[in-house]
Amino acid sequence: MMDRAMDTARSTPPTASPPNTPGPSGPVWPLVVFTLGYLGAAIVAAAKTGNREFVFYIGVMVFLIAVVWTLRRRLGMTLAALWALTIWGLAHMAGGLVAVPESWPINGDTHVLYSLWLIPDYLKYDHVVHAYGFGVTTWVCWLVLRQILATHDKPIRPTFGLMVLCAAAGLGFGALNEVVEFFAVLLVPETNVGGYVNTGWDLVANLVGAAMAGMVIRAKG
Repeated sequence: MMDRAMDTARSTPPTASPPNTPGPSGPVWPLVVFTLGYLGAAIVAAAKTGNREFVFYIGVMVFLIAVVWTLRRRLGMTLAALWALTIWGLAHMAGGLVAVPESWPINGDTHVLYSLWLIPDYLKYDHVVHAYGFGVTTWVCWLVLRQILATHDKPIRPTFGLMVLCAAAGLGFGALNEVVEFFAVLLVPETNVGGYVNTGWDLVANLVGAAMAGMVIRAKG
């Protein structure tokens, strides 16, 4: 009787264990302190300068941070991804609130980092932030897609097709960012958002960042 039970146990396939849910690895409190610190500084700076445009953006950021924080484990958000996102937030806040000397080359009339030409007439600080931010967004889309499929016992590799899909998702979020900027223009007429050409270059920068992120993820396998 015992032998038959042991044979049955050996012949029964093991039950698949639930897939791991990747999440933050390590303490998250430094990230929380860092994020709250620069958000607090941004709120003070926007209030002191009367920058209503960035009061609106700070509100959007607080909402997005709350969403990401709530869903971070379910979406498979690693600590590295959370840091990459919060650094993007810092770059965005600094871009609109940190003044640059009047002697530095800028595009437009507002002397802040977002207007600064890093390479005159070719590359602005704004372009770098867009490329970085939507490169990170493409990476996050990949992490989320991988986690969703892993929960269905379908491990995947970063194929060319999946990287195109993730880059397209990143570009979609980039287009959503332009919609948010459009609403900022409607709500606060005097903004530093820029015109049609600026929007076009923002989208080009988004494409560069998303494409580079896709190539790096695919190369790492």
